[in-house]
Amino acid sequence: MRKQRGFSLIELLIVIAIILIIAAIAIPNLMRSRMAANEASAVSSLRTINTAQIAYNATFPDTGYATTLTVLGPPSGSACLTAGSASSTDACLLDSVLQSGTKSGYNFVITALAGTPTTAYTVNSDPITPGSSGLRHLFSDTTGVIRYNATTAATVSDAPIQ
Repeated sequence: MRKQRGFSLIELLIVIAIILIIAAIAIPNLMRSRMAANEASAVSSLRTINTAQIAYNATFPDTGYATTLTVLGPPSGSACLTAGSASSTDACLLDSVLQSGTKSGYNFVITALAGTPTTAYTVNSDPITPGSSGLRHLFSDTTGVIRYNATTAATVSDAPIQ
Protein backbone atom coordinates (compact mmCIF):
# COMPACT_ATOMS: atom_id res chain seq x y z
CA MET A 1 0.00 0.00 0.00
CA ARG A 2 1.24 3.52 -0.88
CA LYS A 3 1.67 6.24 1.69
CA GLN A 4 -0.38 9.40 1.00
CA ARG A 5 1.42 12.72 0.89
CA GLY A 6 -0.10 16.20 1.32
CA PHE A 7 -3.41 17.44 2.66
CA SER A 8 -6.90 16.27 1.82
CA LEU A 9 -9.48 18.61 0.32
CA ILE A 10 -11.41 18.73 3.61
CA GLU A 11 -8.32 19.78 5.55
CA LEU A 12 -7.58 22.58 3.06
CA LEU A 13 -11.19 23.83 3.22
CA ILE A 14 -11.05 23.94 7.04
CA VAL A 15 -7.84 26.00 6.96
CA ILE A 16 -9.37 28.43 4.43
CA ALA A 17 -12.53 28.78 6.56
CA ILE A 18 -10.42 29.61 9.63
CA ILE A 19 -8.48 32.25 7.68
CA LEU A 20 -11.73 33.82 6.43
CA ILE A 21 -13.16 33.97 9.97
CA ILE A 22 -10.03 35.71 11.26
CA ALA A 23 -10.14 38.18 8.33
CA ALA A 24 -13.83 38.93 9.00
CA ILE A 25 -12.93 39.87 12.57
CA ALA A 26 -9.78 41.87 11.73
CA ILE A 27 -10.91 44.01 8.74
CA PRO A 28 -13.59 46.09 10.56
CA ASN A 29 -11.09 46.84 13.35
CA LEU A 30 -8.54 47.91 10.76
CA MET A 31 -11.08 50.27 9.15
CA ARG A 32 -11.97 51.83 12.53
CA SER A 33 -8.28 52.31 13.30
CA ARG A 34 -7.70 53.98 9.94
CA MET A 35 -10.64 56.37 10.46
CA ALA A 36 -9.37 57.24 13.95
CA ALA A 37 -5.90 57.94 12.52
CA ASN A 38 -7.37 60.13 9.74
CA GLU A 39 -9.39 62.08 12.30
CA ALA A 40 -6.37 62.58 14.57
CA SER A 41 -4.42 63.84 11.56
CA ALA A 42 -7.25 66.26 10.70
CA VAL A 43 -7.30 67.65 14.26
CA SER A 44 -3.53 68.10 14.14
CA SER A 45 -3.79 69.79 10.74
CA LEU A 46 -6.40 72.22 12.12
CA ARG A 47 -4.00 73.12 14.93
CA THR A 48 -1.27 73.68 12.34
CA ILE A 49 -3.57 75.92 10.28
CA ASN A 50 -4.51 77.94 13.39
CA THR A 51 -0.83 78.40 14.27
CA ALA A 52 -0.03 79.39 10.68
CA GLN A 53 -2.87 81.94 10.71
CA ILE A 54 -1.56 83.53 13.91
CA ALA A 55 1.96 83.74 12.45
CA TYR A 56 0.62 85.12 9.16
CA ASN A 57 -1.44 87.79 10.98
CA ALA A 58 1.60 88.79 13.06
CA THR A 59 3.90 88.90 10.01
CA PHE A 60 1.51 90.73 7.69
CA PRO A 61 -0.69 92.90 9.97
CA ASP A 62 -1.87 95.08 7.06
CA THR A 63 -3.33 91.98 5.40
CA GLY A 64 -4.71 90.29 8.53
CA TYR A 65 -5.50 86.58 8.38
CA ALA A 66 -4.95 84.52 5.21
CA THR A 67 -8.02 84.00 3.06
CA THR A 68 -6.97 80.66 1.53
CA LEU A 69 -4.69 77.73 2.26
CA THR A 70 -2.74 78.56 -0.90
CA VAL A 71 -1.57 81.85 0.62
CA LEU A 72 -0.24 80.04 3.70
CA GLY A 73 1.87 77.54 1.73
CA PRO A 74 4.95 77.68 -0.47
CA PRO A 75 4.96 79.07 -4.02
CA SER A 76 3.59 76.68 -6.61
CA GLY A 77 6.19 74.13 -7.68
CA SER A 78 8.93 75.23 -5.29
CA ALA A 79 10.00 75.09 -1.69
CA CYS A 80 10.77 77.83 0.82
CA LEU A 81 14.46 77.21 1.25
CA THR A 82 15.94 80.68 1.07
CA ALA A 83 15.66 83.24 3.82
CA GLY A 84 13.27 86.04 2.98
CA SER A 85 11.39 84.03 0.34
CA ALA A 86 8.08 84.34 2.23
CA SER A 87 5.55 86.94 1.13
CA SER A 88 1.92 87.78 1.80
CA THR A 89 0.93 85.62 -1.20
CA ASP A 90 3.28 82.68 -0.44
CA ALA A 91 3.88 82.71 3.31
CA CYS A 92 5.67 79.33 3.56
CA LEU A 93 3.84 78.48 6.79
CA LEU A 94 2.21 75.20 5.64
CA ASP A 95 3.58 72.25 3.71
CA SER A 96 2.41 71.68 0.15
CA VAL A 97 0.24 68.66 1.15
CA LEU A 98 -1.89 70.65 3.59
CA GLN A 99 -1.82 73.66 1.26
CA SER A 100 -3.61 71.53 -1.36
CA GLY A 101 -6.66 71.29 0.93
CA THR A 102 -6.78 67.48 1.10
CA LYS A 103 -4.90 65.39 3.63
CA SER A 104 -5.47 61.96 5.22
CA GLY A 105 -9.04 61.53 3.96
CA TYR A 106 -10.20 65.03 4.93
CA ASN A 107 -10.85 68.23 2.95
CA PHE A 108 -9.85 71.59 4.48
CA VAL A 109 -11.42 74.96 3.54
CA ILE A 110 -10.70 78.42 4.95
CA THR A 111 -13.43 81.06 4.88
CA ALA A 112 -12.26 84.56 5.80
CA LEU A 113 -14.23 87.61 6.89
CA ALA A 114 -14.22 90.23 4.14
CA GLY A 115 -12.24 93.38 4.71
CA THR A 116 -8.71 94.69 4.87
CA PRO A 117 -7.18 93.68 7.12
CA THR A 118 -9.00 90.37 7.44
CA THR A 119 -9.98 90.20 11.11
CA ALA A 120 -11.49 86.70 11.36
CA TYR A 121 -11.48 83.32 9.64
CA THR A 122 -13.06 79.87 9.95
CA VAL A 123 -11.69 76.49 8.88
CA ASN A 124 -13.86 73.49 8.09
CA SER A 125 -12.47 69.99 7.78
CA ASP A 126 -14.84 67.35 6.45
CA PRO A 127 -14.22 63.67 5.66
CA ILE A 128 -13.98 63.01 1.92
CA THR A 129 -16.15 59.91 2.35
CA PRO A 130 -18.09 60.09 5.65
CA GLY A 131 -18.13 56.72 7.37
CA SER A 132 -15.11 55.52 5.40
CA SER A 133 -12.32 58.12 5.53
CA GLY A 134 -13.58 59.66 8.79
CA LEU A 135 -16.60 60.04 11.04
CA ARG A 136 -16.62 63.58 12.47
CA HIS A 137 -16.77 66.94 10.71
CA LEU A 138 -14.41 69.48 12.28
CA PHE A 139 -14.43 73.27 12.64
CA SER A 140 -12.13 75.94 14.04
CA ASP A 141 -11.99 79.72 13.94
CA THR A 142 -10.00 82.71 15.17
CA THR A 143 -10.41 81.51 18.78
CA GLY A 144 -8.41 78.33 18.03
CA VAL A 145 -11.07 76.06 19.56
CA ILE A 146 -11.64 72.90 17.50
CA ARG A 147 -15.27 71.76 17.37
CA TYR A 148 -16.96 68.70 15.86
CA ASN A 149 -20.28 67.45 14.54
CA ALA A 150 -20.99 63.80 13.83
CA THR A 151 -23.50 64.26 11.00
CA THR A 152 -23.10 67.59 9.18
CA ALA A 153 -20.49 70.31 8.68
CA ALA A 154 -19.45 71.60 12.09
CA THR A 155 -20.05 75.21 13.15
CA VAL A 156 -19.17 77.55 16.00
CA SER A 157 -22.18 76.28 17.97
CA ASP A 158 -21.00 72.63 18.07
CA ALA A 159 -19.23 70.95 20.99
CA PRO A 160 -15.47 71.40 21.36
CA ILE A 161 -13.11 68.43 21.18
CA GLN A 162 -11.84 67.57 24.64
